[in-house]
Formats: sequence, structure tokens, C-alpha cells
Amino acid sequence: MNKTAGKPGGTANKNVILFIATTTSFILPFLVSAVTVALPTMGREFGMEAVVMSWVGTIYFLAVAISQVPFGRLSDIFGRRRLFVMGLVLTTFACYLGGIANTVPLLMVSRALQGLGSGMTFNNSVAILTSVFPRNERGRALGISMAGTYGGISMGPLLGGVLTEYLGWQSIFFVSAILGVMLLVLVLVTLKGEWREARGEKFDLAGSITYSVAVALFMYGFSSLPSLLGAILFAAGVAGLYLFVRLEMRTASPVFELNLFRRNRIFFFSNLAALITYMSTFAVTFLLSLYLQYIRGFSAERAGLVLIASSVMMTIFTPISGRISDRVEPRLVATLGMALNCVAVVLLIFLGDATAIWFIIVVLVFYGVGIGLFASPNTNAVMGSVEPKFLALASGTQGTMRTSGMMLSMGIMMVLFSIYIGRAEITPEYYPQFMTSFRVGFIIFTLLGIGGLIAQLVARPPAKVQARPPGR
Repeated sequence: MNKTAGKPGGTANKNVILFIATTTSFILPFLVSAVTVALPTMGREFGMEAVVMSWVGTIYFLAVAISQVPFGRLSDIFGRRRLFVMGLVLTTFACYLGGIANTVPLLMVSRALQGLGSGMTFNNSVAILTSVFPRNERGRALGISMAGTYGGISMGPLLGGVLTEYLGWQSIFFVSAILGVMLLVLVLVTLKGEWREARGEKFDLAGSITYSVAVALFMYGFSSLPSLLGAILFAAGVAGLYLFVRLEMRTASPVFELNLFRRNRIFFFSNLAALITYMSTFAVTFLLSLYLQYIRGFSAERAGLVLIASSVMMTIFTPISGRISDRVEPRLVATLGMALNCVAVVLLIFLGDATAIWFIIVVLVFYGVGIGLFASPNTNAVMGSVEPKFLALASGTQGTMRTSGMMLSMGIMMVLFSIYIGRAEITPEYYPQFMTSFRVGFIIFTLLGIGGLIAQLVARPPAKVQARPPGR
């Protein structure tokens, strides 16, 4: 039996759902990593400053970060399939818009819309997958799905470099749009029924707006530091998040169930570990792409071939670690992965103008294996720690932690670029300043990685308490 019979609203074949989730997991990261490799070309074409160029990637993650929790709650109430389809339509349209963008503002709008669509789509693919696979198969299913994620990341630099070199960076968005249309047709034809275990509950609109505005102010303010405006917006974002928490504590049907953090140790520390892990590692590909193309003079295609090393390791080890996490405590597998990430980030501090390429590839292998061992066990722990009616919300929460970590990782580098390079393009006279910001960034990421390692290690279930006698 491969059907989802007995699951709320589900009538599709489990393997079909796994294929859809894996394909979704491939497309979105492919777009992100392909655009990362194309950034220097886009920067030269539009005459972008280093900070503005960073925003091409950052605005995408900002849009994802502000949308995942509200859309997760909406999906639990109104239907995960419905929001999944809407997200696919929006993402596909936004990719087409990116392909025809001829100005920086239009490019930024397309990236923001891609982020909103991704926030709707990725949440629900993970939540639906968790809904239909039993606990003893969940790690394997999540591992295969997340292998799609890292498959997209691994193919992105390679294909992104080739597409940029021969067809122009616009072709990256057109290819993504075509993949989106194909996936949308597959979903409409094969994915029947609906999943909405929180059906009938109220949606907290005030809390959702407060959350989105607060996160946007927090993230944008952080990325604009050390300017006075950045400090003001950052402080406003912190105040907004505090107000959001107070509102949610008084709301009967909150957009975010704070008790998941307050009373669920696994949920809290696993999400914290995800936030710190991606905060300390995400900028690796971005920085190495700039390093290889600016400092070493590589083409986009050749840089993509080097960067693919980490993504191949992620693709190989993510399904393996997912299967292991069905049998071994996920916390332990994820902690091993984080330890390898720390080793990789430390080694990157010592890169110089003439570091051997084999050394960079070895570091990328450590990094890729580390993420591969961390990602699916961490997701398995989070998704397995909540009730079915919170699955999309839990997926959205973890997605927000992951995306916020990525955003903050890029934000740290934008702050360092602002300090060491200023508002200037990365030209040969600024290469020494670039390398200084590069090394300082990896020192900061090393310290963060150690903190994440500790958080993941303590994300263990509470000690079993003996059952109380009746009447006590």
C-alpha cells in the first residue's frame, strides 16, 4: 500500500508526493545558487556597488523570512495544497519577470516576489510530506526531499555558470520559470485532496502583519548597519518582535504558537541550531564565488565547477543522514554535521591570493558533508516534535530559522563590506579590503558555529517521568 489512505484529506500516492516535494526542493535552491554565480556578471552589467549586489540575493531571503510563518499558519487552516499551488504560480511568474528585468529596481521586485512564492511553496511540500509518511519512514522521505535541495544547489553553480557564459544571466530565470510550469502541471494532475488539520480556526491577521513588518525592519536594519538609519530600523525591528510576542500571548488563535518554543525543548533548540548553522555557513558559497572570480580571475563557469564540490557532498549525505535519523537520535547526527561545518569555516580564514585550488575543494567537501549530516536529521527532529495540526507552521518556523540564518549571514557580510569597502564596486584597488572583510567574516562565522554546535547538542528529549498513580 502506497496510498495516503487514513491521512486527513490525502488521496495521492506517497511516492508521487515525494517526487513533487523533491522536485520543489530542487527548483528553488537551483535558482538561488545559480543567481549567486551570476552576480558578478549582473553587477558589471548594471554597474552595481558591492552592497547593492548583495541585495540581489538578500531581498529574496527577506521576502521568504517575513512570509513563511504567516503562510504556514494559513496553510494549516485553509489547505496546504491550495497554498502550494498559489506559491508555484507566483514563483513562476516572478522568474519570468526576472528574465525580462532591464533595471535594478525591476530585478529586485522579481527577487522579492520569488521569495514570497518560495515561502508559500517550500513550507507546504515539507508539511504534506510529513503528513503522509509514518514516523519510521519520515527521516528517509525528508532526506530524499532535501537531497533535491542540495541537488539544486549543486547544479546551480555549474548550470548557472554555463547559462550565464553562453546565454546570459537572464536565461537562469527563464529556465526556472519553465521548470515551475512543468511542476505546476504535475501538481494539478496528480495531487488530489487537501490537508488542513486546523480547519475552522481563526487566522491572526494582526499578528501576521506585526510579525512581517517587525522581521523586515529587523533584517533590513541589520543589513544596513553600521549606519544610523540601520541602527534605528534594527531597534524598531527588535521592538516590533517584542510587541509581536506580547500580542501572541493574548490571542486565542495566534499565528505563531509560542508554546511550541516554551514547552517543547526539541523544537526550541533544534530551531535555534538551524538558525545559527545557516547564519554561520550560508555566506560560504557567496564569498567563494566572489573570491574565485575577482581575486583568482576565474570565469563564472569555472567558479561553478569548483563550488559544486560542496553541493555534491550535500546531495549524497542528506538522504543517508535522513535514513540514519530514523534509527539514531537525530540530535547526534546533526551535531556531527555541525562539527564538520566548524572545521570548514575555520580553514577558510586562512585563504590567500594564491591558495591551492585543491585546498579549497577539500574545505568545500568538509562543508558539504557537514550540511548533509545536519539538514535532514534537524528537520526530522523539528517535524516529529509537533502535533499534526501544526505541521505547516512547524515547517514554516524552521524554514524561517533557516532563511533568517541565511539572511543574517549575508547581512554580516554586507556590514563588513560597508566597513571595509564602502559604497564601491569590487575593483582591483579594493581587493585587499575585500580579503580583509572575507577573513573577518569567517572568524565571526566560526564563533557562531561553536554556539550552534552547543544548541544542537542540548536539543534532546526531556528525561522520562514516571507515570503518576491514578488520582494524583
